[in-house]
Amino acid sequence: MVRVAGTADADWFLRSGRAGYEAIAAHVRLEEIESVLDFGCGCGRVTRWWRDFPGSLAGSDLDPQAVVWCRRNLPFARFEVNGLEPPLVFEDGSFDLVYALSVFTHLTADLQLAWRDELRRVLRPTGVLLMTTHGRSYLPRLAGGERARFERGELVIRWGDLPGTNLCSAYHPERYLLETFAAGFASLELESEGARGNPTQDLVLLRRG
Repeated sequence: MVRVAGTADADWFLRSGRAGYEAIAAHVRLEEIESVLDFGCGCGRVTRWWRDFPGSLAGSDLDPQAVVWCRRNLPFARFEVNGLEPPLVFEDGSFDLVYALSVFTHLTADLQLAWRDELRRVLRPTGVLLMTTHGRSYLPRLAGGERARFERGELVIRWGDLPGTNLCSAYHPERYLLETFAAGFASLELESEGARGNPTQDLVLLRRG
């Protein structure tokens, strides 16, 4: 839990996981979903709240110890280890919904685009990718030059030599999401600070078409 979320506060961990699940449910018609992938599932912060989901549920994470824990304690889902780079073990078109909460916030630009393409691969033709990003609410964290780049619509990366860790931080302006990240998807919706379980991250919804 500390490695994944940076805190030993179990109450916060459970509440934020529930809030993350509720944010997903508020943006996706779960009654129309048959298969779900929690990409970057960690030790099941959000996955645990899908226990009563009638469809198929899977999780994937870079941390093998977290995956082992999930396999032992969350038997209602399938869990797999992924590398820092694609691919995933899942077949093409395996999922109606893939969500990645506070995952693309910790990857370099090249890795983000590689994983974007890989997650699109495992989505069904009408599938949805839901993710969270560091948007405008995080501007106070950026230095002057970084803010200027963000305002120009450029992706800003800090600690890019440590991708996949909480130190590596990515900041996504809306223009970058629309003009670059959304390539290959039919549409993009963005709710500023809409990620309830990861405040104050933005919630981004991409639909494959």
